[in-house]
Amino acid sequence: MSAESTPGPGIPGETGTTSPRRSAKGRRRKPPTGRRRALTVTAWTAAGIVVLGGTGAGYLYFKLNNNLKTVDINQALGGDRPAKADNGSENILVLGSDSRSGSNKKLGGGTDDGSARSDTAMIVHVYEGHKKASVISIPRDTLVDRPQCTDTKGTTHPAAGAVMFNEAYSTGGAACTVKTVESLTGLRMDHYLEVDFSGFEKLIDELGGVQVTTTKSIHDPDSHLTLSAGTHTLNGQQALGLVRTRHGVGDGSDLGRIQLQQAFVKALVNQVKHIGLFTNPKKLYDLADTATNAVTADSDLGLVNSLMSFADGLKGISSSNMNMVTMPVQYDPTNPNRVVIVKSKAQLVWDALKNDRPIPASATKGTATGEAKGVVSSS
Repeated sequence: MSAESTPGPGIPGETGTTSPRRSAKGRRRKPPTGRRRALTVTAWTAAGIVVLGGTGAGYLYFKLNNNLKTVDINQALGGDRPAKADNGSENILVLGSDSRSGSNKKLGGGTDDGSARSDTAMIVHVYEGHKKASVISIPRDTLVDRPQCTDTKGTTHPAAGAVMFNEAYSTGGAACTVKTVESLTGLRMDHYLEVDFSGFEKLIDELGGVQVTTTKSIHDPDSHLTLSAGTHTLNGQQALGLVRTRHGVGDGSDLGRIQLQQAFVKALVNQVKHIGLFTNPKKLYDLADTATNAVTADSDLGLVNSLMSFADGLKGISSSNMNMVTMPVQYDPTNPNRVVIVKSKAQLVWDALKNDRPIPASATKGTATGEAKGVVSSS
């Protein structure tokens, strides 16, 4: 299903008021919604596989090319956008999506209504020289002012105030999400990559698992995950459970889940770097086939050779050169199940990216974290 599948009416769990929550400090504890965990993680998986698949999968170009889905962001948004950076850097919006049909339904449960939802988004800023990157996670339940936007079908959606960030996707798909991110940040999104949830487990299994170290035991019956403290090689099902986990760590919030996802992404990058796929052409092709089936790209990246060329430019970025942060937020004082942007600190982030500089530590100091940092690390 493409990014422009029938928008859903909303995301279960967004507006309910009966979700259990901690009374202390107003922190929330919502039950996981099931389908949309790990999607941003899968994006990095797919990007890594496409990088490694560049040469080996070339002879199967046409099959892989037919796997890719595209969305024309530039045509939908027109010229009313921030200017492209002239310092050699690039910004990529990576978004996870989950269809309510097919294999996603099997993985996540729920109704088979054929709609799609969005998970936590990541802005990936690749610095000049393509040796370093900063990754900024945007919590899906951040309250934002969504600008007027036109989707890729030509339908215009009016602006809306104080709505959840992922409402932009359910309203107008990829184009409205990009428009919202550009409005929030003042930064041009040079590319858009969307990854479907259903390929996540298969990708991890085809990689041979991902090794992580847990500093604390994790037990979360909701995500079907039990891990003792120590080093583990997670298969696809376990990896999915890890990045779905909320109640097993931290304060039980989406912010804690993001901390786990960020740690897992670094472990995943390490795994992809050292897996030696070029000695196994069949495995290489299987991974490339799975990854390209899972990806929706903007039109500029909508051919396999374009996507591989783009991804090839990212392969010099190691996990040690990836700075991963969460957009500066605090819990909404009127609704602890939502977060609000700390605008002064967020502006430090956007200014740093605009000028192709590192994000200052002061930008995230004192903001909400979910209290799960350090629970998982790459081994």
